[in-house]
Amino acid sequence: MGAKLKLDGVNFSIFSRHATSVELFLYDSADSLEPIQTIHLENELNKTFYSWHVHVHELPAGTWYTWRMDGPDNSSEAGYSFDKEKHLLDPLARVVNDKLWNRSDACLPGDNGHTAMRSLVADNSYDWEGDTPFSFKSENAIIYEMHVGGFTRDKLSGVQNPGTFSALIEKIPYLKALGISHVELMPVMAFDEQDIPRGTASLGLKNYWGYSTHSFFSPHPGYCVTPEKGTHIEEFRDLVKALHKAEIGVIMDVV
Repeated sequence: MGAKLKLDGVNFSIFSRHATSVELFLYDSADSLEPIQTIHLENELNKTFYSWHVHVHELPAGTWYTWRMDGPDNSSEAGYSFDKEKHLLDPLARVVNDKLWNRSDACLPGDNGHTAMRSLVADNSYDWEGDTPFSFKSENAIIYEMHVGGFTRDKLSGVQNPGTFSALIEKIPYLKALGISHVELMPVMAFDEQDIPRGTASLGLKNYWGYSTHSFFSPHPGYCVTPEKGTHIEEFRDLVKALHKAEIGVIMDVV
């Protein structure tokens, strides 16, 4: 499942038990309004049981994409919720971007291709420099729970890019001075910052805590320095590797 980078292109696959038609839209950047290619998957050729799949030859890493599906008419009894005009995220995407995202457009009828979130064909290669999972005895743990976006948010933190994974790396000396053994990161998976009560958006407020994850396999783009370049995985891994080098373990808060 997901988008798998191969030597000769990319294999896309997604699960839907009841979809009757599936389309794949490919984009050359996170904010491109029009796709560079639209692929209509064929039932007999591109479906195995409930998995829809297609191999796109010579497609490079760094390509952004969305899905679109149609299926049975909406029915509260059956629980279907298909809308053939809505662009969808890949639920297994390793990187997502919300630069164009408009939550209202997603909730209202009509095509939201120009304001949908995008998934990325990610290159999973990374130099861990020999890093391995951090082992510890739980009875000796001293855990500092923190919110990545809030920990360095104030300008007094003195970091280059406040509220990011990169900024947290700059504060490792401070964490070491506290004598902690671990940091517990409040949700760092991609969540919808526009998921807030009605009327709150007009006040300039956003969803802060992140307890509304929509992509469990992608780091939150708001915590990245260059999310438009799809550097989410690399930036998060840089943080984990730096913490491990400082002999600080990392615990993930998954909600």
